[in-house]
Amino acid sequence: MHEQPRLSFYPPIETDLSGWLPVGAGHEIYWEQVGAADGVPAVVLHGGPGGGANPWMRRYFDPARWRVTLFDQRGCGRSRPFSSLDQNTTWDLVADIERLREMAGVEKWAVFGGSWGSTLALAYAEKHPERVSALILRGVFLLTKEEMDWLYQDGASRLFPDAYERLVAPIPEDERGDLIAAFHKRLTGDDPVVRSQAARAWSQYEGDLLSIGGPAARPPAFNDDAYVDAFARIEAHYFINNGFLERDGQLLEDAHRLTGIPCWIVNGRYDVLTPPRAAWRLHAALPGSKLVIAEDSGHAASDPGIVDGLIRATDEAAAQLGKIAP
Repeated sequence: MHEQPRLSFYPPIETDLSGWLPVGAGHEIYWEQVGAADGVPAVVLHGGPGGGANPWMRRYFDPARWRVTLFDQRGCGRSRPFSSLDQNTTWDLVADIERLREMAGVEKWAVFGGSWGSTLALAYAEKHPERVSALILRGVFLLTKEEMDWLYQDGASRLFPDAYERLVAPIPEDERGDLIAAFHKRLTGDDPVVRSQAARAWSQYEGDLLSIGGPAARPPAFNDDAYVDAFARIEAHYFINNGFLERDGQLLEDAHRLTGIPCWIVNGRYDVLTPPRAAWRLHAALPGSKLVIAEDSGHAASDPGIVDGLIRATDEAAAQLGKIAP
């Protein structure tokens, strides 16, 4: 039996529409659209929180079959004001996605999200299941206390003790029992030097754990001081507030609201940031969902097994939702 050839990114595609959408509280969300005007509607939710949309995110979709909306969430990327935490919560972002859907003029759309983007995708879909035609998720993050403790207290530190040592370096010993609180205090404080040191340590840690390629595979954005500041501040803001969810485990407990929505899940076997256990649990809670565990991949959306799994998912979803390949 011959193995199927591994799929890679679709060719680069330029944005044909873009702009800023006022969403209240002084926030303006940057958005862009690519692909066929009559393509299957989709929205892409980037990671972080506090990351931003990138051109390579367009390339998971066949431009002849999809009409894709990408946007930068509040406070990051090209959205304004930059690095703002004011009225920046999960439910504000869910409302922003609905505003974007209305602006796009579509009744429902496929929701594509990775890492924190998978968290936001689940929150949106559970709030507005009638607006979701499909879910395509990567690196599932359910934003539970268990996952947070694994990442910032005891878990990932056992696999990456060197990276963890760099993370905790700016935090006094007596504050290391709650690293999220310790970093949040510094990232929202008035001392610009302390804030910068904390932002660099926080972001470097995530960059170190991102890919099985190690620190050398860290995306260039992690070298940009402005990106690092927004990324660290917004993540700490969300994490100290438990993602603004009503209860621990909410997203998995409410997965029954997604019954009937086609769902594809892709997770790296060696994903340290979002280990496969959460993806496995979500798959078990969603009968009919398709789960791919990429055996040669970590968390990075650019790892070859992740790319292959996501492109197979978007191709299958396009066919299932009615846009057959030309």
